[in-house]
Amino acid sequence: MPEMPEVETVRRTLTPLVKGKTIEKIVVWYPKIIVNDPDEFVKKLTNKKILKIDRYGKYLLFRFNDDLTMVSHLRMEGKYHLVTPDAPKQKHEHVEFIFTDGTALRYDDVRKFGRMHLVETETERQTTGIRHLGPEPNTDEFSLEYFRDALSKKKKNIKNTILDQTVVCGLGNIYVDEVLWQSKIHPLSSAKKIPSDKVADLYRNINHTIAVATKERGTTVHTYLDANGETGGYQNMLQVYGHAGEQCSSCGTVLEKIKVNGRGTTFCSHCQVLYK
Repeated sequence: MPEMPEVETVRRTLTPLVKGKTIEKIVVWYPKIIVNDPDEFVKKLTNKKILKIDRYGKYLLFRFNDDLTMVSHLRMEGKYHLVTPDAPKQKHEHVEFIFTDGTALRYDDVRKFGRMHLVETETERQTTGIRHLGPEPNTDEFSLEYFRDALSKKKKNIKNTILDQTVVCGLGNIYVDEVLWQSKIHPLSSAKKIPSDKVADLYRNINHTIAVATKERGTTVHTYLDANGETGGYQNMLQVYGHAGEQCSSCGTVLEKIKVNGRGTTFCSHCQVLYK
């Protein structure tokens, strides 16, 4: 699933392709992608101009004139790409936005899990999935004091706590494995039992890793591509994710892989301490 660095990279590469363009027509090949009534969705967005694209966590927010915002969640495999309207429809293309300038934006999603939700601008934190999200890394809201207090109230293991998006948003399986290894914390550690100095390490590593991964344009492990069809670069910097059975780069111990709440989880049994 694209995580925050990947979605931010999509936002940055997609913006110059579509900003300022006006929608002439919308074709919906798979209506379940649209959270709203599809006909109403098409009617409201026809003749609207894309003013900019924002992002919160893993959500893209397409801002239109007349105070309309399309909240787009790519889920597992969603992708946007610019084409011409006469380009042959590909198997996994589900929605097409045709612009007045003769170009078109298509949404491609192999698993069909992605969603588009049209709402009134500035209501997205009340009316969409964004309302459940915690603060983003590298923001004033995500302070060390906040993070310590949030973890102290959690009985779950630390991996599930960071993955659930309510304490801090934007991290998925890849980056959680990485920051826990960097912080020398076992993924099954009780969130509330992690010592204060280790929480501080984890906090710094979350902020640093998300910043570096964003600079590297995200991580391509399976199918992630940006709006220009290009891969990310952070996969070349991964230390544990995807390296199960290999030696830990820190101590030489063979990295193990277990399931945590159904998610494949790679860690070093020597470096990462279990706090219970």
